[in-house]
Amino acid sequence: MTAVRTLLACGALAGPVFVIVGFGQAFTRQGFDVTRHPLSVLSNGDLGWIQVANFLVSGLLVVAGAVGMRQVLRPGRAATWGPLLVAGYGVGLVAAAIFRADPMDGFPPGTPPGPPAAISTFGLLHFVAAAIAFFSLIAACFVFARRFGALGERGWAAYSAATGLIFFAAFAGNAAAGGQPALSVAFAVAVVLAWAWLSATALRLMGEAASRQTLA
Repeated sequence: MTAVRTLLACGALAGPVFVIVGFGQAFTRQGFDVTRHPLSVLSNGDLGWIQVANFLVSGLLVVAGAVGMRQVLRPGRAATWGPLLVAGYGVGLVAAAIFRADPMDGFPPGTPPGPPAAISTFGLLHFVAAAIAFFSLIAACFVFARRFGALGERGWAAYSAATGLIFFAAFAGNAAAGGQPALSVAFAVAVVLAWAWLSATALRLMGEAASRQTLA
């Protein structure tokens, strides 16, 4: 059970790592503006390797957390789809590290203003990876909401469902009207909230694992 708790700790750590490293760059790298640029474009430029590593490390930590979730949940509710969807989020992050987003709207410095004149193959694959990651996480929120609801944990059920709804609304709104400062900021906030939910859920399952070990 110690190994399971270690895996879940990896899942809980992923969010703080991604948020601290990602937003740390967002507020310090020259030319980056959170009201106009997604965090993905930080993968470009001389310091782009930092965000690439952030995607990679965070994604692998999420996958490890998903393995731990599977061990705690089986054979109960959400034992299959919950961990699979969380793992899908992690895999999407790893893919986002491999396929960099295209430079855009003045970042990195020297890039022409506005969206890219043409989307590269890697840029397109980055969008695909992001879509897989985001929709996997949104679906995971609802799978866990159903699990917590069935267990009578209404607070956790509401928290999970609300996170899924907020993240979906922010993602869809930003994708439909990209470039709007308010929507870009709203999506950045939603990303933080989604990571917070994932960390909280991993910690919640760590508590379940510890309880089972005590009872055993």
